[in-house]
Amino acid sequence: MIEESVMGQAAACDDTCGGSEADVARVRDKLVDDATASQLADLFKALGDPNRIRLIHALQQCELCVHDLTEVLGMGQSAVSHQLRLLRNMRIVKRRKVGKTVFYSLDDDHVEQLFLLTLQHLKHN
Repeated sequence: MIEESVMGQAAACDDTCGGSEADVARVRDKLVDDATASQLADLFKALGDPNRIRLIHALQQCELCVHDLTEVLGMGQSAVSHQLRLLRNMRIVKRRKVGKTVFYSLDDDHVEQLFLLTLQHLKHN
């Protein structure tokens, strides 16, 4: 009996997929180009660090200066500045200077939406 089951599985594995009824050419034509795919991957890489996630979450709540971020995150000033520089280069955060103080906030609503949607996805069962 076990031999029949194994043989049946082997026969099923030998069958190759002939494709579905999807319009493969249409899907291929709508794919993002290589440059856009690379930019998306870079964005997700930037979001792939727990410290940067916590920093983004703090800035989602309100605009903060580097000192405030060091206090909130329990990180050193150089570490916070390094993460902010990376996030600024990726256009995830922006800065606003008032005198000698620099305030940081999320660059736009899209960043906040991306963050919130990801959190919702994680909490969804």
